[in-house]
Amino acid sequence: MPLSASEPFDLVVIGAGSAGLAGAVAASELGLSVALLDTSAQTGGQFYRTPATVMGAVRPEALHHDWSAYTDLRRRLARSDVRHLPGHHVWSVTRDEEEGAGAGGADGPWAVHAVTGADGGGERPVRVRARSVLLATGAYERQLPFPGWTLPGVVGAGGAQAMLKSGLVLPGRRVVVAGSGPLLLAVASSLAAAGASVPAVVEASGYLRYARHPRALVTNPHKAAEALIHGASLLWHRVRVRLRSAVTEVHGTDRVEAVTVTRLDRDWRPVRGTGRRIDCDALAVGHGLVPQIELATALGCATRPLPDGTRALTLDGLQETSVRGLWAAGETGGVGGAQLARTEGELAAVAVAARVLGRPAHGGRARELQRRRDRMRAFADAMTAAHAPGPGWSRWLTDDTDVCRCEEVTAGRIREAVEDLGARDARTVKLLTRAGMGWCQGRMCGPSVACLAARDQAADPPAERRPFAAPVPLSALAALDDPVVHEPGNRAESKSETESETEAAPGGDG
Repeated sequence: MPLSASEPFDLVVIGAGSAGLAGAVAASELGLSVALLDTSAQTGGQFYRTPATVMGAVRPEALHHDWSAYTDLRRRLARSDVRHLPGHHVWSVTRDEEEGAGAGGADGPWAVHAVTGADGGGERPVRVRARSVLLATGAYERQLPFPGWTLPGVVGAGGAQAMLKSGLVLPGRRVVVAGSGPLLLAVASSLAAAGASVPAVVEASGYLRYARHPRALVTNPHKAAEALIHGASLLWHRVRVRLRSAVTEVHGTDRVEAVTVTRLDRDWRPVRGTGRRIDCDALAVGHGLVPQIELATALGCATRPLPDGTRALTLDGLQETSVRGLWAAGETGGVGGAQLARTEGELAAVAVAARVLGRPAHGGRARELQRRRDRMRAFADAMTAAHAPGPGWSRWLTDDTDVCRCEEVTAGRIREAVEDLGARDARTVKLLTRAGMGWCQGRMCGPSVACLAARDQAADPPAERRPFAAPVPLSALAALDDPVVHEPGNRAESKSETESETEAAPGGDG
């Protein structure tokens, strides 16, 4: 079907988490035609993961806080005209050159390219045309390697929470939670409440750095309330919190049997002689989140460095990127939590509606959303700075420690590429060692490789530009001339999906 044969949506939203849901329903309520694409079969993103209906969970809301905000968004989605397209893995966003720029009051249309299926293995590509695009792609977990981290039983901290929320399973019976960031407290309290023994929460940073941002603390009292709730839960379950410490080694043969926890100095260097062994059968570890911005950087969107060494999109006061007609909300602009994501999604929807409908965007609703956004974004920036990894973390690594798990590239080989072969950046290290060339395409090892490759450990590596934001089968690329084209008007597919979600909601509140 020719690209110009279908009518473009006013807005295509990529990602059905907190930001994407809020943006999609708000834009639809303002009169725009909207398509909502997401890889998952259910809405909610990583934050509001829920068990499949067949698992018969009686109270899935018990694993979440602020559940009412999600059920409200889900109700509004079910009543709206949003075309919800689950199981769509978006791998690229391009200009629709056939239609040209400026159509429909926005600088578009755009062509959003996706593949379908549980793992993106659909044989035919999907193309959705839009006058505007909202990126709400969230973030993925950052892992810093250490000896033994490839043993079975080592999982991401967010991964452990996902196992519990969506699968109702625990990663082990005795689980150490380690890394850095406020997610650790939430994960540990969830695991303990679900019946796991949590001998320790190991936080590489501390919490005193938050005191450097008193205004952000005072204006966001709900964040302090969340911390108190998690702290009370850990106290109730007798979970010990070890600050300025890290898991520097995992012990075991076939799976995790114990970990070594070591004190760190201010630069995250291990303090000699402070290692202590803790018996456990699982380790949930994570060192913050990395904004998922590949779709945007492929289009040349400007980015900004964050205090923790990651990069986020540069956005204006109304959530628009440096590329006109392309908006972003949520973790793509910096990690800040579900409430901030919902606010930014709604603000972006207001701005898109104003652009498409030819109205001013600075009304009372937009100003209120901006004030709310700025207040929460200040706390997000303080949080990112407080838990930024120190340059000394690489001292944990032995030469035989795998850094790139997919290609089994060790720290020793990366150091050799830098010290003996003259590599100065992650791209050159990749060419010399294959680090980052595996299935995850550097999502797991990318930040670590970039840090090891930089002679100046505080160096700020540029954002990578990739033509593919997700794995794409060759059969899908071969069929690009004959794609499935979605257009406004027929909601049969999305209606049945949202109705099934509503029926599965607990307690009649869906």
